Amino acid sequence: MKFRWDSDVPPADFTLTPGGWLRAGMRGLCMALVILLGVVVSVALRLIERPLHGLHRPWTPYVTQWVCWAVFRVLGMGHEVKGTPMRAPGAVVANHASWLDIFALNARKRVYFVSKSEVAGWPGIGHLARLVGTVFITRDPKEAKAQTEVFESRLLAGHKLLFFPEGSSTDGMRVIPFKSTLFQAFFSQKLAHAIHVQPVSVIYESPKGQDPRFYGWWGDMDFGTHLLRVLAVRRQGRVRVVYHAPARVDAFADRKALAAWAEAQVRAGMPETRRGR
Repeated sequence: MKFRWDSDVPPADFTLTPGGWLRAGMRGLCMALVILLGVVVSVALRLIERPLHGLHRPWTPYVTQWVCWAVFRVLGMGHEVKGTPMRAPGAVVANHASWLDIFALNARKRVYFVSKSEVAGWPGIGHLARLVGTVFITRDPKEAKAQTEVFESRLLAGHKLLFFPEGSSTDGMRVIPFKSTLFQAFFSQKLAHAIHVQPVSVIYESPKGQDPRFYGWWGDMDFGTHLLRVLAVRRQGRVRVVYHAPARVDAFADRKALAAWAEAQVRAGMPETRRGR
């Protein structure tokens, strides 16, 4: 069963003005060119990087970082980082509110996302996800062993894998309970004593005068409509990424204890009005 968070109060409809269409067109074009340039450079580098370094990616993640940083510049949206991204081997876990999370979390830190397998088949997005090293997983118990082996190889290679333990994006106004299932992989014999987990809080501030949930993308919202809304707004808001102190996996008794600790850290990093469920 797939989990999808939803809200009883959907965002209000919006109507684009001529100025909004112009802003959306200009920003959308610039954003597309930035992403296209990143794809071209990444593909060229992978032709050299892959045969020389195999699983390791010493160059292309910097291209991804630049693209994500440039997207915020194109949007005119503020991007602030608080805390220190960990240097130790391990995984990063964060709350999930928007498709913008991908850019927000990649703009300052080299991470590789863990995503549901369906994303691999999405036109365009699936190709981009594979290019930047995304790990695709299925919620099938029969695949648990194979997925653990993939996590082990990537994490032990020094890759920072990023998980969204809520299992769904929300409106950004709350943190919903973390699912502990994925945390089980960290307790494998090879990983438990070798890696750390770092919780991260992602906080969006909406543009002045807009719905506080402006950047949230949840439920059955149409991606194209949401993207257009973000591109068209006159003045953007900002996003703050808060890195909490990491902890060793073997400091916890089991996956449920680790998931509860990570959830508490992410929740504590949110504004007080957004810590509820």
